[in-house]
Amino acid sequence: MTEFVKTELDSGVLTVTLARPDKKNAISNDMYGALADAVERAEKDPAIRAVVFQGDGDSFTAGNDMADFAAQSKDPTIMSHVHRLLKDLAGSTKPLIAAVQGNAVGIGTTMLLHCDLVYVAPSARLITPFVNIALVPEAASTHLLPARIGYARAYAMFAFGEPVDGATAVSIGLANALVPAEELRAKAREAALKLAKRPGGSLSHTKALMRNAEAIGAQMDREGALLKERLKSAEAREAFAAFAERRQPDFSKIAG
Repeated sequence: MTEFVKTELDSGVLTVTLARPDKKNAISNDMYGALADAVERAEKDPAIRAVVFQGDGDSFTAGNDMADFAAQSKDPTIMSHVHRLLKDLAGSTKPLIAAVQGNAVGIGTTMLLHCDLVYVAPSARLITPFVNIALVPEAASTHLLPARIGYARAYAMFAFGEPVDGATAVSIGLANALVPAEELRAKAREAALKLAKRPGGSLSHTKALMRNAEAIGAQMDREGALLKERLKSAEAREAFAAFAERRQPDFSKIAG
């Protein structure tokens, strides 16, 4: 579907690489579709025992391609693949591993809440900037993030939209380990290969017991419905206009 998402299957591990480094791996609608295809492929193919997500260049992902996102907000006939990817992540029974360096913006952070193992480089910056564009969080992160790190920390991440560095992400439980950048991909692959040798049925049942996929999916639906409303709001229009005009948005005279 797009050359900006590459997949490679080797020794039971499907490696999925965001390959748009010149755009900091900003994710377009086509890229969301390719990511969803990869997760669905892993779910259907018994030869795939684990999945690794990684990004080329100095960033994991800058999050949504804002130009693409703005175009979708103006044209409701465009089929968005975002929701398909989110539901696929929520329902995945295979081990999901992430190797994160640099910025992990928006879905770059919320998708990590669906990964079973997360390794971060010292350069990692996990950011949930939804409030900065007058939207609401997605990927059931309003349920998963407080459960992972506590309400107070989660609210601060959402409400301020400020980055959490790699070391802090590990200390508060958002990631498993801090890994030197030059060893990051090897560490994620090593973990995936170990999991690929474990009994797959046992791993999938363990994951299902630890995650309530139905509740996660329902929260995604709640967030998605509100997100659609927010895209039509005066606050969102101001946020997108400010982005296009390269200025700071002014929400002070807009009612919430």
